[in-house]
Amino acid sequence: MNFTITLNGKKTIIQAQPSEDLLSVLRKEKLFSVKLGCGTGHCGSCTILYNGKPVPSCKIPVGIAMNQEIETLESFKQTEAYQDILKGFSKAGIKLCGYCNAGKIFAAASVLIAKEKPTRTSIREQVEHLSPCCTDIDTLINGILYAVEAYNKRTGI
Repeated sequence: MNFTITLNGKKTIIQAQPSEDLLSVLRKEKLFSVKLGCGTGHCGSCTILYNGKPVPSCKIPVGIAMNQEIETLESFKQTEAYQDILKGFSKAGIKLCGYCNAGKIFAAASVLIAKEKPTRTSIREQVEHLSPCCTDIDTLINGILYAVEAYNKRTGI
């Protein structure tokens, strides 16, 4: 079956079975920032922005992604917000191992996109489901707070 989605800002026609997970479909499209990890949506390695919200692509059937907006790290890395996140993560001492980057980065992006003053508690609620392999949750929260600081400095908020 053919499905039309907006993938990294471009209308794209995907050929797949409706029940096939989005992770598999994106990998077939040569988007390798989306990785198979735990398969349960907890590790963060398959995270994408789905209509601007971070979701595990391993849990989304392509059939419900019809006419939706999907962004992967390949596209997001071209944004200034990505640079803000890198600055924040670096300041917190977070290393990007390559495996669970998408989960950590898109968790931070969702905080930036919300444009509200985040608290440690609100960030914890957004990331507590993640099981990043190369950092702990408290350090991740610090990195996100530093990313917000960099974003606010750059944008003048």
